Amino acid sequence: MGQVLNKLRGKEWRHKQVQAICDRVFDRFKMQTGRANLTFEELYIAVLLVYNDINKRLPGPHFDPPSKDLVQSIMTDCDMNLDGEIDREEFVKFFEQLTAETLNVVSQGLIISMIVAPTVAIATKRATEGVPGVGKVVQKLPTSVYASLVTLAVMWVNSDSS
Repeated sequence: MGQVLNKLRGKEWRHKQVQAICDRVFDRFKMQTGRANLTFEELYIAVLLVYNDINKRLPGPHFDPPSKDLVQSIMTDCDMNLDGEIDREEFVKFFEQLTAETLNVVSQGLIISMIVAPTVAIATKRATEGVPGVGKVVQKLPTSVYASLVTLAVMWVNSDSS
């Protein structure tokens, strides 16, 4: 549980995650094109790839990639040397701005699934005593097993609804 809390701490963890994703995507384009910078078209393809990874690997709802207009405006803000292309440092800054809200939603979903659900399960274990058939089974289960089952159920319901 401590590892989960450590990961949800905030900006430092998010920065490391964004940095790792950016390095992988930027290196992929650098190898394909042989150039050190990305044009707008390459940047937008990179955005689509990153959002595809986010939707495949991170829990939570489906995130639609941003529009080309939004990508263009953030690119303009992040292009410090005003050459119309994005280098590695500008690329990381670009994605930190672009994915800030997305990572907040994912973090909130993890907090609900990993902290709130087990707490509620433990608090409501006694409430099941009066339920015919179910109450006796729940009371025989160790609290840790019951909390884990409820947490898995919450995560399953959250993944189906997104």
